[in-house]
Amino acid sequence: MSPEGLTEEPPTGAVDLCVECQSPTNAPVAVRWVQTSSGPGRILWACPAHVTELVPGPTPGELWRNA
Repeated sequence: MSPEGLTEEPPTGAVDLCVECQSPTNAPVAVRWVQTSSGPGRILWACPAHVTELVPGPTPGELWRNA
């Protein structure tokens, strides 16, 4: 590890809004997939603090696996 590694900002990963609190999270967890009538569906994300409070629904991988 270099000294720069200790002082630089960590790399940013995926940033999504939590479906429950509407705040951005750097650790999004896929909660469910919602079909839309005007195009492809979308994934709803939750922050780690709210993921246990939400009822999970199917995600695209789960839907396609069972089809």
